[in-house]
Amino acid sequence: MKGVIAILRGITPGEVLAVGHALEACGIGCIEVPLNSPQAFVSIEALVREFGDRLSVGAGTVMDAAQVDRVADTGAKLVLSPHFDAQVVRQTKKRRLYSMPGIATPTEGFAALAAGCDALKLFPSELLGTAALRAWTPVFPAGTPMFSVGGVNANNIGSYKSAGAAGVGIGSSLYAPGIGIEELTRRAQALIAGWSAA
Repeated sequence: MKGVIAILRGITPGEVLAVGHALEACGIGCIEVPLNSPQAFVSIEALVREFGDRLSVGAGTVMDAAQVDRVADTGAKLVLSPHFDAQVVRQTKKRRLYSMPGIATPTEGFAALAAGCDALKLFPSELLGTAALRAWTPVFPAGTPMFSVGGVNANNIGSYKSAGAAGVGIGSSLYAPGIGIEELTRRAQALIAGWSAA
């Protein structure tokens, strides 16, 4: 998995498909619905039905193993968390989903990899910046995918890719509840352009 993950925090089932189509048209290949969004599982199920054969659909803010099971039952393929919890990682892999726990230190990162995760979510990137990426790339096992999440926008997205990020998670600088499709499209295009140009 590489590139831009669209984080749709606060999205509702009534708007999720229109947003999904707009993001797909812009070239975004991965959509995450945080579980603290209204009726999150309904939105995830709708995205899986509509885009499951073309896009990677996942859940964010997954806090425990029971939530992992609910995500797996929707047909989603990706589980992201703001933190590292070994039980969450192990259950994610047991259900054959892609595991991306949040980490903020090398100690957490190595523990997450030992638990079996597929990628590391560097969070919050406002604090870690690109310096963590550059420092950790030669330390973690070669080829470990690292995704920067938090504070990434169209102005700095290229710097994260240049520093070694396999991808980025984009939340409020891409989507906010009630955003118009035209504005969403403009933001998504700017982010994709910034990532592609780096």
